[in-house]
Amino acid sequence: MLLRQWYPLAATWLMMSIEGPFLAAIIARLAEPKPNLAAFGVAFATALLLEAPVIMMLSASTALVEDRDSFRRLRRFAYLLSAAVTLGLVLLVATPLWTLFARRAIGLSPEVAGLTRLAVALLLPWPAAIGYRRFYQGLLIRGGRTGRVAYGTILRLTTMSLTALLLYTAGVAGALVGAAALSCGVLAEAVASRWMARWTVADLLLEPRGAAPPLTYGRIAAFYWPLATTSLIGLALHPIVTFFLGHARDPLESLAVMPVVHSLSFVFRSVGLSYQEVAIARLSDAEYDASQVLGFAVWLALGASFGLTLIAFTPLSELYFVRLSGLSEELAGFAMGPTRILAVLPALSVLLSMQRAVLVHGRRTSPITAATLLEVGTVVVALSLAIRHGSWPGVSAAALALIFGRIASNLYLTPPCYTILRKTK
Repeated sequence: MLLRQWYPLAATWLMMSIEGPFLAAIIARLAEPKPNLAAFGVAFATALLLEAPVIMMLSASTALVEDRDSFRRLRRFAYLLSAAVTLGLVLLVATPLWTLFARRAIGLSPEVAGLTRLAVALLLPWPAAIGYRRFYQGLLIRGGRTGRVAYGTILRLTTMSLTALLLYTAGVAGALVGAAALSCGVLAEAVASRWMARWTVADLLLEPRGAAPPLTYGRIAAFYWPLATTSLIGLALHPIVTFFLGHARDPLESLAVMPVVHSLSFVFRSVGLSYQEVAIARLSDAEYDASQVLGFAVWLALGASFGLTLIAFTPLSELYFVRLSGLSEELAGFAMGPTRILAVLPALSVLLSMQRAVLVHGRRTSPITAATLLEVGTVVVALSLAIRHGSWPGVSAAALALIFGRIASNLYLTPPCYTILRKTK
């Protein structure tokens, strides 16, 4: 039963995780792969950070939209928030703020800074499209049409792949290929999500306001900002690491291989992300014992880390980084070290998903935000010390810092989870 409920969600996350390795492999096979991979990595990290305020619109629309009035009010809130985030990205890329950000804060060379600026410009539709499609995906989930979310993911990947291959044949710079492909993919998914939600929207527009208090903007803000803050903290981790790499040892090489290493680890970490919702549902089901849910998580953790370990410590690493990803022998050498360090991260990610599920089940969500803050703070401190006093390449120091941060988060969440599980028994 657990397996049957988990694998459709895992398949959706797995499809999304393929996006990064595919684009990195395309960029690595175009001219000047090193600066283009670095520029794409920084551009994606920037867009990811600015996407954070709108990412929780799925949760908001799923939880708050009940009738015509609440639909219209939350939709207006989502549109205004998406517009504000897009304006922030425009101001960054179109004003002197870019020089302060790219050249001084990150330390990019003029060549990489220029490529990154063009890539970020191509990603301008990204945050608004993410907010738009997640708003309507929430309505699909609320309306019991969850399968259509997977259809949107398939369309997104198809559009992204076709765009990347078309621009690849045209000889466009790699960083621009990656950014344009991401934007086209997410725009296609946004349009499809709205179209697939049309019947749910039609039903909502016919639904008069119920007996519950009206959904005011104050209520929306009170519900949304804590979620957005946690999302912002969590999503800031990857951009923070990327920005630190500009000041580390071997900065260009580290920035170039980080997207490849990160996307490979995400393939195996995605199985843990997909288990969180299943664990929450099963812990709330009286037919399930907590030990069954925990036992499945253990096997999932071992399997996920074993898969990444198999690539990291065997000749499969050369097959993946050189033949599949298209990295040069030099860049592949830089990628293998951090991949081996990160081999344990998928298991730790499954553990984190399980811990969050236990806390949500026990109605104690505040430790999740605190643990996220602790993780980010630990990564920043560890990375600062490694860059200042260590002799490792920046990408290896970043991998070690990520492990330290995740372990700190896991340890922090262990006592409250133990308390809840004891009560569950």
